[in-house]
Amino acid sequence: MAADRLYLDHAATTPMLPEAKAAMVEGMERWANPSSPHAEGRAARAALEDARSRIATALEWTGHVLFTSGASEAIAIGLTRAKASRIATSPVEHDSVLRVTPKADRLLVTSEGLIDLRNLDEGTGQIIAVQHVNNETGVIQPLDQMARDGVILFADCAQSSGKLPLPEADMIAISAHKFGGPPGVGALLVRDLALLEPSGGQEQGYRAGTENLPAVLAMAAALEGPGDWLTSAARLRTRLDAAIEEAGGEIIARDASRIATIASYRMPGISARSQLIQFDLAGISVSAGSACSSGSLKTSHVLRAMGWDEAAAGEVIRVSFGPCTSEADIDRFADQWIKMAGRLR
Repeated sequence: MAADRLYLDHAATTPMLPEAKAAMVEGMERWANPSSPHAEGRAARAALEDARSRIATALEWTGHVLFTSGASEAIAIGLTRAKASRIATSPVEHDSVLRVTPKADRLLVTSEGLIDLRNLDEGTGQIIAVQHVNNETGVIQPLDQMARDGVILFADCAQSSGKLPLPEADMIAISAHKFGGPPGVGALLVRDLALLEPSGGQEQGYRAGTENLPAVLAMAAALEGPGDWLTSAARLRTRLDAAIEEAGGEIIARDASRIATIASYRMPGISARSQLIQFDLAGISVSAGSACSSGSLKTSHVLRAMGWDEAAAGEVIRVSFGPCTSEADIDRFADQWIKMAGRLR
């Protein structure tokens, strides 16, 4: 990336941490298949299991860690192979959840994007699948209030793992490229493997395919990297919120509890498509909603579920921070936003 460009799309993917890069190079020297019985394979298996233990320790997770290609696969395994008779989820979930739960009960959400807890009920064998942190708005769901007798709680923690403590859930999906690891690797955290139907293959029979040892080692190193930058990110987000509001912008889910690393803003009168083009020309990378759907620039299903009409929802962009985002970066983005909004007026 050119030195003069400003990257504010860390919720889509964040650059690999130096520790993760070094671990991945080390993993490439361990070229054997972890399932092979010979000495090289056993050495690779030992490294894989050591990384599994390190990841569980870093996340303070006491259950099982099943490696996947990312959060989307972890979600697909957890929600299609769970021993459950019914699934309930919300309309503000990531596409990867909605795609594999077409017949699920859809829970109502408030105008802030929070699940209406009055809609939750008890029911043995039911799964409630909810994002811990919304990938478009940054809204933090109160998962600790969603536990119900007989209910399996599935948490999509792609945006929160490595940043916030994991919620008390039965299954959790994570993705390494959201916290400084490489793309193409993640995990399904499972409290009790009896919740899932096995499918054969690797990962104790719950996921087929040779494990990606270099990427797994890099994921472990990323989780063990510095994690004390969120306080700084909170100050930056507060600073940017104030600048956007002063310039006539609108903060999405302004009064909800939001993670410090994600914010969405509406610029009345200017489409998200136009904003993205102008920011890109100014050397600033942001997005319109989820990276998985922003290429099509479809109206955000998250904002529509929160009660936004199509026109207003089509004027919203997302800004997301990483460990190296600075106050100068925030001011540069805010200045460009103010200039763009001023040209309209």
